[in-house]
Amino acid sequence: MDVVIAGGHGKIALRLERLLSARGDAATGLIRRAGQAADLAAQGARAVVCDLESVSPAGLAEHLRGADAVVFAAGAGPASGVGRKDTVDRAAAGLLADAAELAGVRRYLLISTMGLDSAGTPGMDPEFTGYLHAKSAAEDDLRARDLDWTVLRPGPLTDEAGTGLVRLAAPPLPLGPVPRDDVAHALLALLDAPDAAGLTLELTSGPEPLADALLAALAGA
Repeated sequence: MDVVIAGGHGKIALRLERLLSARGDAATGLIRRAGQAADLAAQGARAVVCDLESVSPAGLAEHLRGADAVVFAAGAGPASGVGRKDTVDRAAAGLLADAAELAGVRRYLLISTMGLDSAGTPGMDPEFTGYLHAKSAAEDDLRARDLDWTVLRPGPLTDEAGTGLVRLAAPPLPLGPVPRDDVAHALLALLDAPDAAGLTLELTSGPEPLADALLAALAGA
């Protein structure tokens, strides 16, 4: 499998790149700065410098040709401002979909987030509200496309070691944390599950082995 990951230097992306390369798949990470390439190489991934806030759909499509799937793992990051939440978390996700369509890549995994319905809750930080709005809009855009998309909404992310024990199901799930390790493993499992196309799934730590939870989610779809 040949997978291109937008936001290739992110914490989840680096973990997914390592998993892909460890089993002999080709992983390419799109990065903003050439200085990040060594971190991808350490995971066995190829790095391509590509600024998702400036590249054209046609230009991005050239980096996707021949791929079997794309994963949107990019994010503006904390303290980046509401404007960049829109240009990265929303617009760049749509740009990747545009490019995938041009390149003939049908499989698209979007990392979103739980809690989208809480956007605008009184007292919520305006930047976080903007982030939730951007993720919601990215999901809506993707659902309208003729792609084999899957949306994965993890709960609050941690850097604790993964356990492989999760809750994975159609929303809504009770909000709960999940290690980035387990998110990366879930993405890998979804890449191997064509029947997950067209599904929105939420993910937290839980009682079930990931493989069992995925089978149950697919059976209930």
